[in-house]
Amino acid sequence: MRPPAVQSALQPRCGLALYRAWGRVGLSAIGPTGVVLTWILIGVGAGGCGLSRTDGAFAKMNDNEVTGSLAVPTSGSAPTESDLAFARNAASDVLTKGDRDSSQPWENPATGARGSVTPLAQAYSSEGRTCRDFLASYVNGRLESWLQGAACRTDHGRWEIHTLKPWRRG
Repeated sequence: MRPPAVQSALQPRCGLALYRAWGRVGLSAIGPTGVVLTWILIGVGAGGCGLSRTDGAFAKMNDNEVTGSLAVPTSGSAPTESDLAFARNAASDVLTKGDRDSSQPWENPATGARGSVTPLAQAYSSEGRTCRDFLASYVNGRLESWLQGAACRTDHGRWEIHTLKPWRRG
């Protein structure tokens, strides 16, 4: 026989015994309405949305429509002579410094064009003079392009730009 204190501790006052499971377990515990609702939610989740459109699955563009992913060349998109003068000056400055892996920014306040000049590879000898190739970026509004150039050192130690033209790959 159990003492009354132990017996009263195991039986709650509301009349329900502790640790007794309900009669239904698992999916049967949610009832028929819950099962139907569960199957509906599974069907909607697995099925996804299927709306049909008459104009096809993908958006269509006209030939004259432009996205922001590619810059469209416009008339007058080539660098102006004053832009090239600023780029040449930056090229001369960065080559005069002679630092490895250095770049020189440039900007033309009159046109808003800007970019940077970076020397390429090592210096080479041409006609008895030290020369070096460089690459210059050109940004004006939404237009971005590259310029390639070559410069040779003069007798006075300054770099003279021989060529500066649009970069051609290959």
